[in-house]
Amino acid sequence: MTVRLLVNENFPAPSVACLRAAGYDVVSVAESYAGMEDANVLSLAVREKRWLVTFDRDYGELVFVRGLPPPPAVILLRAPSYRPADPATWIMQLSQEPDARHGMFTVFDGGSIRSRPLIAGGAK
Repeated sequence: MTVRLLVNENFPAPSVACLRAAGYDVVSVAESYAGMEDANVLSLAVREKRWLVTFDRDYGELVFVRGLPPPPAVILLRAPSYRPADPATWIMQLSQEPDARHGMFTVFDGGSIRSRPLIAGGAK
């Protein structure tokens, strides 16, 4: 499975560069869609079949509370502090098992990983 990423506006540019240098297909909201509303970012990830990578907890509400269609995967990064290139390293590690992340809302806090299934159309 090829992992295609849509990194939210809050994803550090040095990490975008690292992921691209490692061969990842990365679309950056900050570069191409600055100021786009979260619901539209989510819709873009769905349309382009990309994993959504973000530091923004609002995506959990959009999918699980509001019932918006989810993308193939959501990675929520919640590390309290990090260097600008660290998120790229985390994503490379998390994407080594793409089948374990596909269809999941995964939270990574810098040390532990928690995942919850994404349900098409939101929580039932």
